Amino acid sequence: MAIDREYVSEFTQFMNGFLDKNPEVKQSQQANRATWWDREIDRDLYRRFSESREKQKPYVYQPD
Repeated sequence: MAIDREYVSEFTQFMNGFLDKNPEVKQSQQANRATWWDREIDRDLYRRFSESREKQKPYVYQPD
């Protein structure tokens, strides 16, 4: 079975055309990406959070 590497879906064609006509959208995407993803992770905070969790009983509804 031959793979058609020239194929571009209708949606991809639409998005490429939309982004070509509206370059501010791409700039906005890059700026907003930094809001959530391009951040420094505080590993000490995550370590302390996981250490402070209480162990859960195997069956939480079992009376003591």
